Amino acid sequence: MDEKWQKSFPVSWDQFHRDARALAWRLSAAGPFRAVVAVTRGGLVPAAVVARELGIRVVETVCVASYDYDRQGEIQVLKGIGADVAGQEGGQGVLIVDDLVDTGATARVVREMLPKAHFATVYAKPAGRPLVDTFITEVSQDTWIYLPWDMGLQFTPPIRDKATA
Repeated sequence: MDEKWQKSFPVSWDQFHRDARALAWRLSAAGPFRAVVAVTRGGLVPAAVVARELGIRVVETVCVASYDYDRQGEIQVLKGIGADVAGQEGGQGVLIVDDLVDTGATARVVREMLPKAHFATVYAKPAGRPLVDTFITEVSQDTWIYLPWDMGLQFTPPIRDKATA
């Protein structure tokens, strides 16, 4: 892990599902939404949960690459948003969903595509927080969030053992 990550925040599948449902509950008052745009890849899982909970049947993706495991690199848009979802209104009535907003680099690119859309993430860090409209949990900028699809089961030593190592 890069030295800038001082803390870790492991998230289980159960916790992520609860947090994604909490996001949907919070978003229920912000709609209605005519479509969900998942920011891939991290936004696929929470977008599916949110779409189900809010009864949204139109689900689109915007494919953006910025991370190589633990390093953020240059932003690449691999697939844009279809014109039928983006519409003529700059994304009015569209909900953008991602797993987290970190530095805000990805969010800025997607916001430019749909400036009037509602942007929601499950997790937010301070640098990216101003770019999203709704989120569930804020973590410090120096925390690496271990999402369930990136983890396997293995022994982890207690925190007190790590401090003495």
